[in-house]
Amino acid sequence: MADITMYELPGCPYCAKVRSKLDELDLEYDTIEVPRSHGERTEVEKVSGQTGVPVIVDEANGIDGMNESDDIVEYLEETYGGAA
Repeated sequence: MADITMYELPGCPYCAKVRSKLDELDLEYDTIEVPRSHGERTEVEKVSGQTGVPVIVDEANGIDGMNESDDIVEYLEETYGGAA
C-alpha cells in the first residue's frame, strides 16, 4: 500500500491533472473511485470534510484530505519535485 491515496472520479479533468503530476513525479499511489452522486461520497467526506474530488491523503507527511487540484499539484511539486 502506497503512502499517497487519491480519491477520484473517472473523467474528472481536475483528477486527471493531479494524476498527471503524480505520474510525472513517478510517485506510487493508490486510488479510490468515488460515486458520481455527491450524497454517496461518505468516505471522501469523512477524510476531507467535503464531497468534491480530487482529494489526496499523504500519510508520510501528515496530509489528511487535501482538496483543490491546484493546491495538490503545488504540494506534490514542493514536496516531491525537483525543488524538494
